[in-house]
Amino acid sequence: MKLSKEMRGFQDRIGHEFARPELLVRALTHASISSPTRSDNQRLEFLGDRVLGLVMATALLEDDKSASEGQLAPRFNAMVRKEACADVAREIDLGEVLKLGRSEMMSGGRRKLALLGDAMEAVIAAVYKDAGFEAAQAMILRLWGSRITSVEADARDAKTSLQELVQAKRQKPPAYELVSRTGPDHQPVFTIAVRLDDGAEAQATAGSKRQAEQAAATALLSKLEQKQ
Repeated sequence: MKLSKEMRGFQDRIGHEFARPELLVRALTHASISSPTRSDNQRLEFLGDRVLGLVMATALLEDDKSASEGQLAPRFNAMVRKEACADVAREIDLGEVLKLGRSEMMSGGRRKLALLGDAMEAVIAAVYKDAGFEAAQAMILRLWGSRITSVEADARDAKTSLQELVQAKRQKPPAYELVSRTGPDHQPVFTIAVRLDDGAEAQATAGSKRQAEQAAATALLSKLEQKQ
């Protein structure tokens, strides 16, 4: 199989030339354009998530040999969560080579956090299947770069931190609610509210529900800290 000029450029950006280019094509094929003769990237995404996890767990252990499991877990989560994968995907312009159905393309799929994160994991699996674990590991360490050594000692995301705070107060988990969805399909804007049992609440707006929830949790944590 001969790759397009765009995909050959993408190979250069990730630093891996595929012996089996069909793996790369599959990794970049979203379910919205799949067919009985064209496999999508969902199974590769599943595998890539596990490969990324092993590489990150190993890298974090080697980077800080004195850290406890409790310290390493939030750092690990920060490195493998969908937002981190999507950030890396944006840096290598993965969205430009994603194969999408018309509906996803029209709704801004090339910029969607979830699609980018999933495809990044699929690319990791494609490299793993093409050339083995060491090749996948080398690519991950190269693309994630200084994120691994600069991750905060307490790298819990805002939703996790808020949940732990609420649990410590023996309250019910925070409730997240979609307040509004505005903007065109290709560039939606979501407003999310988060509320606690004691009446505390905050709202935030972002380009995805996931980002809006995190921003709302951050805003509420800030409010709660000011009251202390």
